[in-house]
Amino acid sequence: RGDKMSNGSSIAEFLLLAFADTRELQLLHFWLFLGIYLAALLANGLIITAIACDHHLHTPMYFFLLNLSFLDLGSISTTVPKAMANSLWDTRAISYPGCAAQVFLLVFLISAEYFLLTVMAYDRYVAICKPLHYGTLLGSRACLHMAAAAWGCGFLNAVLHTASTFSVPFCQGNAVDQFFCEIPKILKLSCSDAYLREVGVLVFSFCLAVGCFVFIVLSYGQIFRAVLRIPSEQGQHKAFSTCLPHLAVVSLFISTAPSICSPSLDLVVAVLYSLVPPVVKTLIYSMRNRELKNALRKVISWAFFNTSGIMQKC
Repeated sequence: RGDKMSNGSSIAEFLLLAFADTRELQLLHFWLFLGIYLAALLANGLIITAIACDHHLHTPMYFFLLNLSFLDLGSISTTVPKAMANSLWDTRAISYPGCAAQVFLLVFLISAEYFLLTVMAYDRYVAICKPLHYGTLLGSRACLHMAAAAWGCGFLNAVLHTASTFSVPFCQGNAVDQFFCEIPKILKLSCSDAYLREVGVLVFSFCLAVGCFVFIVLSYGQIFRAVLRIPSEQGQHKAFSTCLPHLAVVSLFISTAPSICSPSLDLVVAVLYSLVPPVVKTLIYSMRNRELKNALRKVISWAFFNTSGIMQKC
């Protein structure tokens, strides 16, 4: 129940927003989410396998893409399975620890992804503007340190947000107006003025996000200047083509970012931001990259022939 709790008593569980009231629409939602979730698992799983198995893809750019795929798998797995289970079993409940875990993992994975996209902008900058120093500036140890820094910053950001969000008393009931535990929706349930601590953390995160965005913009400003100095049109096209997937993914990420922090956005936008990017990002990279497409063909062919061989033996 979403009754108000005037004494600020502790909450054992939260109630998530239901997609539909009728059983038929609930099952439709379940199958739709299942299809999208399996597509995300397959797409990101193929990219992870292709990069891990093909030694030609053991370069900094693909190492960061490997990390990006892991983060996408994590983010979609944080919200979608619970939403599917609730629709299948006709329930809205999520435990207090489960809600806190959703908030922590979602902030952690999305923050780490944004920091990783910033690192990937630096990778493209060095590759195009300082190609002779690429091996030195982006050696295996440097790549590991940068990836670890992205994951670590995401982890610290998630700890701050989760601690500040769930340290406040809740007086406005337990009904979360979203299909997963989202910080602005949870703060609506807090006692008056109790959320000011989280506002301070949000301001800090916003400043950090703006800093990363400025770094990405400045990096691409230098990249475009360097590309325009290339004398041949073919050389310019080749240089631009290595940047387009990353630019498209950054644009996709930023265009869906408001749904993370704005309490006024509706359910449809939240669904788009939580489900679409993990599938679309992999398509963007695989469609624009010949090396990755060749590696994916090898993985799919290997999986198909091995499966066919096992079925014939059976």
